Amino acid sequence: MGRVRCKDYRGLKSLNSEQQQQLHAARKTTHAYLQQSAAVPEGTTASVNIPTATFSNGRTIPLIGLGTWKSSPGQAHAAVSAAVRCGYRHIDCASIYGNEHEIGAALAELFAEGTVQREELFITTKLWNSDHNNVEAACRRSLAALHLTYLDLYLTHWPVVTGCTGPTLVPSTAETWSAMEGLVRQGLVRSIGLSNFSRVKLQQLMDSPTLTIKPAVLQVEAHPYWPNTALIDWAQQQGIHVTAYSPLGSPDSAQMLGRDPAKSGSSSSKGVAAAAAAEGLTGQQPQLMQHPLVLDMAKRHRKSTAQVLIRWSIQKGTSVIPKSANPERIKANLDVFSWSLSDADMTALARLAEVASQRMVDGSFWLSPEGPYRRLEDLWDAAVPDREVLRQQVIARYTNINTPQPHATLNTGSTIPLLGLGTWKSQPGAVRA
Repeated sequence: MGRVRCKDYRGLKSLNSEQQQQLHAARKTTHAYLQQSAAVPEGTTASVNIPTATFSNGRTIPLIGLGTWKSSPGQAHAAVSAAVRCGYRHIDCASIYGNEHEIGAALAELFAEGTVQREELFITTKLWNSDHNNVEAACRRSLAALHLTYLDLYLTHWPVVTGCTGPTLVPSTAETWSAMEGLVRQGLVRSIGLSNFSRVKLQQLMDSPTLTIKPAVLQVEAHPYWPNTALIDWAQQQGIHVTAYSPLGSPDSAQMLGRDPAKSGSSSSKGVAAAAAAEGLTGQQPQLMQHPLVLDMAKRHRKSTAQVLIRWSIQKGTSVIPKSANPERIKANLDVFSWSLSDADMTALARLAEVASQRMVDGSFWLSPEGPYRRLEDLWDAAVPDREVLRQQVIARYTNINTPQPHATLNTGSTIPLLGLGTWKSQPGAVRA
């Protein structure tokens, strides 16, 4: 049996009544989830050889982790239990997700029953915007909730400070980073990094005269609709490992972030709607996992669409943190190392951004007329694709036969346009329109 070490954490608080109810529900849900997955019985763990990447400080990170953002109450406990039992050794958390106590309870149970040892796991969590003035206290709260004595990776979640207005952040990114460095010196954290930072903001930090520990990781959104190639390539050249979040295109982020698909500016023209649908531009959010190219690629490789998209991220040299609460899909998402996508596959997927470029988590919720970010360009330090312009580009591809379209080369030497208009289930007269 494993042992759980108890520590006296300063500022440790007991769970409130709502968290206690959630934890009770989570434990009940865990048993049901594990019973769904007959492959890995409760109390056992699968042996999976997950490749790792090495940080500039010599630490390593498993290339696949379990994302826990958007998990409903009770789901995180069950998902973490199922994931660790089927071989995951990398769990991505954040204080703002509101489920660290669930995850901590699941980890404590796994440690106690000897399913896994603490040293075998890689646990990430993140500093929230409201805690930049209290970095150590925030870290200790997360450690207490997670039932851990140290974190493998602690990230600054956003370049945002709650309540800060004006042209600059207070405290500055460099000041927050100095506090993060202190966590490493105290042994509370092994590696530190950043999430949702642009190249400009990251370079500014690295040029800071007070910096003593280089960022080990940059966690950013990356998938074929938003490949983030320039930023990823630059970070890798700087020796900074990149973790890709929302690798499946975050299909439910519109609902989670309060976006209204009904206000997408769609045209009344059925022909235009059909063209947009063929590009995966249904509603306001493109649906990457429903794109015909991704579906066809999954069928050809005899894999799921999720596996194709995860494999795409892995081959780009990033680690990846897909989220799922379904034990079968959690297990299936690990099956991405015994096969590969061809160069043509990788290129075809990357070119989807040419016609459907879309950042799913665009950070618009941080904009304020009082600053420091009045426009998305201020947050990301780059031009932001205009959705209406994108829609018109999609329409043009279907209404102007002289507009060149991206092609893929078949094994016969012939070429095929990457995007086509499907006609299945069209009503009489609709195809001509």
